[in-house]
Amino acid sequence: MSRPEPHVMELPREVIIGDRTLSIIGDLCVKLGFSSKALVVTGETTVKVAGEFVIASLNNANINSHLVLAEKPTMDEVKKVEEEIKRFKPEVVLGVGGGSKIDLAKLGSSLHNIPFISVPTTASHDGIASPFASVKGLNKPYSVKAQAPIAIIVDMDIIADSPKRLISSGCGDVISKITAVKDWRLANKMVGEYYGEYAASLALMSASLLIRNAKLVSSSREGLRVLMEALISCGVAMSIAGSSRPCSGSEHLFSHALDIIAPKPALHGEQCGVGTIMMAYLHGLNWKLIRNTLKIVGAPTTSKELGIEEEYIVEALVKAPEVRPERFTILSIKRLNHDSAWELAQRTGVI
Repeated sequence: MSRPEPHVMELPREVIIGDRTLSIIGDLCVKLGFSSKALVVTGETTVKVAGEFVIASLNNANINSHLVLAEKPTMDEVKKVEEEIKRFKPEVVLGVGGGSKIDLAKLGSSLHNIPFISVPTTASHDGIASPFASVKGLNKPYSVKAQAPIAIIVDMDIIADSPKRLISSGCGDVISKITAVKDWRLANKMVGEYYGEYAASLALMSASLLIRNAKLVSSSREGLRVLMEALISCGVAMSIAGSSRPCSGSEHLFSHALDIIAPKPALHGEQCGVGTIMMAYLHGLNWKLIRNTLKIVGAPTTSKELGIEEEYIVEALVKAPEVRPERFTILSIKRLNHDSAWELAQRTGVI
């Protein structure tokens, strides 16, 4: 029997969650050995929300900081970050913002072997803690390996003030681990793919916590902290697994397909949540519990709520396996055509 290939587990050294935590970022950088130069990647909106506070904290710690205002997560923007890294030569790169700004900082820094710190301003998906980045222009509609953050700093005051839609999107991304892990187990059984029990259990625990605390998440600061910790745990699960497998399965393939074909896709986590409902049905899981949980947290459960026409939902279900042919999921067994995809979406109330 051949031995599995080894993989490297990149885990954060520091994870700090609390109120007004941005003020300690400078001191944290010094503690981690970054006392000279820091590059801050953020956006037009998030620079006001958090970026300016991060710069102030770095300055207070006598760290020379440089700000890069980035836009959409494209390779052009990654190159922009890279140029600033070459010019400024920072010891560390901080990504401050939602998923796109963090992904730009993550990928840009990894290409130059420079440590990266994640400073999320929303709880919209698990990219805030994962070693993967989603950037357009790589000829891949899904995430690619970059690097895990050396530290994650979460200011709950900022998360609590973020739009509720972004929070419900984060819930959709967390609950998708139910079908992602099921697909991973299936791949292990059917094609002998490596399966990591610990990483899988960590991802499933995050989804279970969300289901148990759905009402809390939708109504309280305490619940938002549960969501944020769940998202971080999912990122750590991917680092332990050495792949996105514990957190990305057939439901993510559905979402990626929607990104390709829908004229105006919804948020990543929103699409994954709806995809989870349908993939849970195919797996014979309790899809109604998943749908009800999404409803409680205010996440979409139908094509209408996603703002995507029914025909694109059906087309995405058919196209999903083609997005990553090498990734074995339930869709590799139950290949859907137009009629069976339509029936699946109707049976689960998505259309």
